[in-house]
Amino acid sequence: MSKFDLLTKITDTGYREPAAIIDSENFEKLVQSRRSVRVYLEDETIEDEIVEKCLELALLAPNSSNLQPWEFYWVKDPEKLDQLKKFCVSQSAARTAPTIIVAVAKLATWDRNRKLMVDLFNEQVTKPSKGAYYYYQKIAKLAYNQGFLNWFGTIKRVLFFFQRLKGDIVPGAPTSHSDMRVWAHKSTALACENLMLAFRAYGYDSCPMEGLDPVRIKGLLGLDRNSEVCMAISAGKRAPHGLFSERVRFDKELFIKKI
Repeated sequence: MSKFDLLTKITDTGYREPAAIIDSENFEKLVQSRRSVRVYLEDETIEDEIVEKCLELALLAPNSSNLQPWEFYWVKDPEKLDQLKKFCVSQSAARTAPTIIVAVAKLATWDRNRKLMVDLFNEQVTKPSKGAYYYYQKIAKLAYNQGFLNWFGTIKRVLFFFQRLKGDIVPGAPTSHSDMRVWAHKSTALACENLMLAFRAYGYDSCPMEGLDPVRIKGLLGLDRNSEVCMAISAGKRAPHGLFSERVRFDKELFIKKI
């Protein structure tokens, strides 16, 4: 039996969920119409119910091992919102926005969420496969744990090096704090795209902002050292002059490779 049988085995748990029928033309229209808007109508706010719904849709984004390494801070307090706008260097996309949400990549919540998965399995009437239990009880603990001062991550890195020398196929797993940062930010960025598309679907626009002061924003939000600002996303009603130019994309041959 393959050592990666857990990954390669096709399992039928009995669960069925038919794929929804989607209007591809409307989806294309949604994606095409999402633009990074730099100026909003300052007197038009977004209803709380819509922001809540968009945030809920963001949480449906795909993510690594379903460990959901993210948090979204909807800054509603007027004083904190004013500070946040300043910490986004007072750029127009922040200064004119009625709503700003800070997406935070979480490097250390994986173990809590791993345990939540196991608890969920225990509560389900139809139990998941043994492989799923084994993954969250054993493999995930090994994959994402780096140990004190990265001692365990170093052991994994050395072990993976020699496994590859032997010709083994080694599934990627974080082996350092830097790897965990990349891991968490990748999943968080996927959720950010969900959030921006959701705002567009409800008739609002958005702008992802990386031009900000992450240290000051961490202080404003009270984040710990294992939490990193991925981006801030402003949202609101597009002002007539909210776009500075037509969308610019280079030749697709530069980016799409067929081999």
